[in-house]
Amino acid sequence: MTNAAEDAYEALRSAILSGTIRPRERLGEVELSRQFGVSRTPVREALRRLTAEGLVVSQPNRGARVAEWSLADLQEIYEIRARLESYGAALAAKRIDAACLPRLDLLCDQMEERAQRGTDQDLEQIATLNAELHSLVVSAAASSRLSSLLSAVVEVPLVVRAFRLYTPDALARSMAHHRDLVAALKAGDAEWASSTMRAHVLAARTVLLDGMVGRTDF
Repeated sequence: MTNAAEDAYEALRSAILSGTIRPRERLGEVELSRQFGVSRTPVREALRRLTAEGLVVSQPNRGARVAEWSLADLQEIYEIRARLESYGAALAAKRIDAACLPRLDLLCDQMEERAQRGTDQDLEQIATLNAELHSLVVSAAASSRLSSLLSAVVEVPLVVRAFRLYTPDALARSMAHHRDLVAALKAGDAEWASSTMRAHVLAARTVLLDGMVGRTDF
């Protein structure tokens, strides 16, 4: 892949995940090539990759558009995540390198600090830190198959704007789950880590689904 295609892919993907380009919005090759300062070929390749990831949909005679997800779609995604990530947490409890644990503690500290303030910018930062924590746990599981499976379902639910649906109580509960998870990993307790991760993901599903009722921006 050329640098131009990679740059176009990263820029477009970031815009979709951040909500800058909204669900159902048309993605015209000509307009995007002008926006990114590249030819239509790199844009076409970027759209192809994003379609494969499920972030873009292409329809005959309608072109490419940003994908949108129904309540049923997101419920299924979270149920898959709960099964896969709980399994990953169990593996991580047995395989994690102790050198990784201080970073997980620091991530918890940073998220809790931002949760107390709760501004839009803080919530965006929490989303980034949260993604890193989950990524570290998956990496600690040391399973390439699991990583591959999760890469297909994790990014949609971890869209930055999802954190804006959290109430202070729900956010505090999420932070507590992180602490429990890290404690389970430190203890090497696979069952504890698995059950905590499952509860964490399913609680996040409830927040998202409840918050989506009546909304049109997912």
